[in-house]
Amino acid sequence: MNVTKYLKNLGHDTVPGSFYSLIDTWENWYRNSVKGFHAYRIYNGREHISVKRYSLGMAKKVSEDIADLLLNERVAIVAADSRSDEFLQAVLKKNKFLVTGNDYQERKAYTGTVAYIPCLNGIRVSEEGYLISGEGSVDINYVSASNIYPLSWENSEITECAFSFFKTVRGKQYANIQLHLIQMTDGQPEYVIENHVVECTDGAGKEISVEKWRELPPFASLQPKIHTGSDRRQFVIDRLNIVNNTSEDNPMGVALFANSLDQLRGLDTTYDSYVNEFVLGKKRVFVAPEMMAVNELGDPVFDPNDVVFYKLPEDTLRGDKPIVESNMELRSEEHNKALNDELNILSMKTGFGPKHYKFEQGNVTTATQVISENSDMFRTLKKHEIILEDVLKELAQIILRLGRTLGNAVDRDTEITIDFDDSIIEDKQSERQQDRQDVAMGAMTLLDYRMKWYQEDPEEAAKHITVDEVPPDDEEE
Repeated sequence: MNVTKYLKNLGHDTVPGSFYSLIDTWENWYRNSVKGFHAYRIYNGREHISVKRYSLGMAKKVSEDIADLLLNERVAIVAADSRSDEFLQAVLKKNKFLVTGNDYQERKAYTGTVAYIPCLNGIRVSEEGYLISGEGSVDINYVSASNIYPLSWENSEITECAFSFFKTVRGKQYANIQLHLIQMTDGQPEYVIENHVVECTDGAGKEISVEKWRELPPFASLQPKIHTGSDRRQFVIDRLNIVNNTSEDNPMGVALFANSLDQLRGLDTTYDSYVNEFVLGKKRVFVAPEMMAVNELGDPVFDPNDVVFYKLPEDTLRGDKPIVESNMELRSEEHNKALNDELNILSMKTGFGPKHYKFEQGNVTTATQVISENSDMFRTLKKHEIILEDVLKELAQIILRLGRTLGNAVDRDTEITIDFDDSIIEDKQSERQQDRQDVAMGAMTLLDYRMKWYQEDPEEAAKHITVDEVPPDDEEE
């Protein structure tokens, strides 16, 4: 279905359709399925044959790695008010946010943009779209870039947006097009959510009436219009902190590897050559036909199941050399160097810094390195966390606002803090060992050591200090 065309028929403009073609390209690289590259045809001198190119899958690898660093089980989203925090944690747990959120961080990495849409489930709404009953729960809908259509934006902040959700019912595919629009209600701006259901056919699609869509199970409780009662948006846009250089005025994000497609091509081309080097360089023994005869007992001279031997046609290799060995020299060292060079460039261009990835023993490994505050990876993560922190705070605030709508005793304006747990990117053990050495040589006091590593105040730290005490190496953190 052409959602862009459908929105235009409703009177809404969005980003150019060509941008969604780019998203398709990034997704194809993520899946190692780029038409004309991973699957292509080659002429062998007689006919065209289909060939599949071997791939290292680095688009998926870099997406996985940045997702694991940005949002993992150590990240904490905390509301200052205890009742509000209890409600927030319950909603996040119910919606499996740490699991699904990490999944969508990976999707963000390979598509550039994702969205989180908290919504009320199980509520009663009037025909005009106003809440009747406060009974229900807060759910979170997750949307990736190909189903996000900005309708209005300013300084890259999307203020109005459309989202598409696809369902298959009785063998037919339908799309729920959901629009989040700002309208004036009693002289005040308010976000209103409009729902449309469209049968997916060629072109813009055929719109289904409310009466018809309520006969379809996935849309039975869907309301055509909902008044949120708030001038704050009820969706959150999450994107990588990378400038969208596809066009000047485009609020959508770009993939982590959007500007590294040449490196991905180079890597897969080199890796394909590396694998074929072993396939084509397999040892073979060419033998004359008389050498493949049977002995006096009727048994073959050579094992017919041994693939190293190849029988040549009659009148071939007769005379002094009835057996010829073919043992091609493998260029594995040259391939290893080329792959590591390409990996190094990709690593730097995607923000992981030099030599983060290494090709050895036929596999890509991640370098074990000290990640200090002046490293490329540290700066990259801090850069992406600027946007992600605001995203998580806004998501928490929307959840609390909806909880208040349901009648829960929560403070929708309570302070939200995000702890990304920098211990995953700082080398704490090395720093602690250095502090132990400083204590031993007198450059740091034991009092300061305990205050720093045990979070003790001066009085508490002093109670644990004995004369000439030095912190042991095996002391637990």
